Amino acid sequence: MSAKPEDTMILETTQGEVEIAMRPDLAPNHVARIKELVREGFYDGIVFHRVIDGFMAQTGCPHGTGTGGSGKKLKAEFNAEPHRRGTVSMARAQNPDSGDSQFFICFEDAPFLNKQYTVWGQVTKGMENVDKIKRGEPVDNPDKILRARMAA
Repeated sequence: MSAKPEDTMILETTQGEVEIAMRPDLAPNHVARIKELVREGFYDGIVFHRVIDGFMAQTGCPHGTGTGGSGKKLKAEFNAEPHRRGTVSMARAQNPDSGDSQFFICFEDAPFLNKQYTVWGQVTKGMENVDKIKRGEPVDNPDKILRARMAA
């Protein structure tokens, strides 16, 4: 799957670059909001605060604890795209419309998440770097996003 440059997000992490093809066809409002946050530099310096082996790596909390966000909740855009290795999906609280800035990348297929979380992207390059992210809940000396940027 190849995305247009304006729909490609690059995460420069402490483990190397990760390229994500954003999917505005699946979740147009989530993609638009993530792009806004990237352009504002919101994700620069943010840690991967919850990383579960065989499941996923979560990031996007400005406090590094999973308790914060950008302050703008998004209405869920659940879709039929499956949660598989490399899927990028929005984290949320119990309320389906509580997604904000936190997202996760699946290490493995996670079909139990299907149609319950908003899938908005897919890792197209650098999944080996995602695999290297330190595990933990919370993570000791966590890996982080040094800089997030759009390809174009």
